[in-house]
Amino acid sequence: MRIVFLGAPGSGKGTQSQRLVELHGIPQISTGDLLRAHVREGTELGARAKAVMDAGQLVDDETILGMVRARLAEPDAATGFILDGFPRTIAQAEGLDNMLQTIGQPLDAVILFNVDKDLLVKRISGRRSCQACGRIFNIHTAPPPTPPPCGGRCSAPVLLQRPDDNEATVAKRIEVYEAQTAPLIDFYTAQDLLRSIEADAPLEQVTARVEQALSVS
Repeated sequence: MRIVFLGAPGSGKGTQSQRLVELHGIPQISTGDLLRAHVREGTELGARAKAVMDAGQLVDDETILGMVRARLAEPDAATGFILDGFPRTIAQAEGLDNMLQTIGQPLDAVILFNVDKDLLVKRISGRRSCQACGRIFNIHTAPPPTPPPCGGRCSAPVLLQRPDDNEATVAKRIEVYEAQTAPLIDFYTAQDLLRSIEADAPLEQVTARVEQALSVS
């Protein structure tokens, strides 16, 4: 099961990725997490990315794809993976396609999470992540269970809001998504990979829709 989760910020990609990780035992791969890990560990790719970021520039696609390729070579990705929020542009999608073909791991499906734009602000502003285990919650729609917090992973959740999850930045992030990432809908539709689901529903219902979309891919 090799899939991409595609959707606007706040559409539920991260939460549903976590649920599929638990259901299917395949890793969730976020390029943001990969960047932070490579920089923290001081890898060659991390050093290259840090130099670019320190210069105030965006990390180039070649470096990001190198990190993705290295991650897919790890044992837990042998039976599949979930790419969460990547690719973001047509150029990245083309580079990803070429890389996956080279390593013999082409995509099985791309799941598009449809959510009304008016609801995204509430979702994003309510999002919190546990600093101890990384699990994502939403104070409006998916608060930490009590007990146990963090699904038993942590003794107590340490919930923080990402700086770019405040309402002041939401409109800009959605604007960037529509300009750069929404064209991927046509890109993956042309490859007969796109599966669109309505993601404005309870978590369990959205998960069921994801599973149904994957069953017909």
